[in-house]
Amino acid sequence: MLAQDCARTYRANAILTASPAQLVLVLYDGALGSIAAARQAFDLPARDLSRFSIINRNLNKAHKILGHLQSNLDFKAGEEFAQMMYRLYDYYRRRLLEANVRKDVQPLIEVERLLTEVRDAWATMLRQQGSPVGEPETFSARSA
Repeated sequence: MLAQDCARTYRANAILTASPAQLVLVLYDGALGSIAAARQAFDLPARDLSRFSIINRNLNKAHKILGHLQSNLDFKAGEEFAQMMYRLYDYYRRRLLEANVRKDVQPLIEVERLLTEVRDAWATMLRQQGSPVGEPETFSARSA
């Protein structure tokens, strides 16, 4: 338990001291972690009824994170980029909703692949600016 508490404190401090650009990366990692946990839950046995709850909870988390990213786009700073990202987040959110309603893993796999590309591009941009960038966290279906 002590190790978990230390890790939680470390993550909280990292978030409190992060720049806005680094917080975007944290949000990407959070969305990807929730997507990964939902995807893993699709692999649980059909008789395990908790899989539906895990899928739903994690897809809702990812959906909310993407909604937060979408609602905080700065259209004044870069209108064309913000419009493109708005449409992209909207697409991701619709596909996650589809995966959740239909309990279909394929839209989830697509969003995970596309969002990973965006996350990695964002991390590269941060590295080029000299910002520290950690590796994305991994989550298990049971822990998320």
